Amino acid sequence: MSESRLVLVAACALVDPDGRVLISKRPEGKSMAGLWEFPGGKVETGEDPEQALIRELREELGIDVTSACLAPLTFASHAYDTFHLLMPLYVCRRWEGTVRPLEGQELAWVRPAKLRSYDMPPADEPLIAHLFDAL
Repeated sequence: MSESRLVLVAACALVDPDGRVLISKRPEGKSMAGLWEFPGGKVETGEDPEQALIRELREELGIDVTSACLAPLTFASHAYDTFHLLMPLYVCRRWEGTVRPLEGQELAWVRPAKLRSYDMPPADEPLIAHLFDAL
């Protein structure tokens, strides 16, 4: 069995008052460009997943979230060719500021029942069922 490095990425399902979930399209030039995903990013050394999400949501979307507003829902574990991804998914219904695409990404607010009509990375797809049940 070949060894692959473990990558920890935290993701967030932001849910608006209408029950829609925010997804973002990976911009050109990034791996898996053009696929839709839940906002978030890599957990850096010294961070816990909640701290990483708070940082990433500020950097990517310009919003402020507190750890008390991040509710853990489920996680994905997926083997890609060159690494193994472990991705906790949190749900967040409260934040400060207006969601804006600060990194050139396209954003969409989507009803949970419509999430499957968006092409997503393999690790994100299994999370949809959990979201559908939770929302």
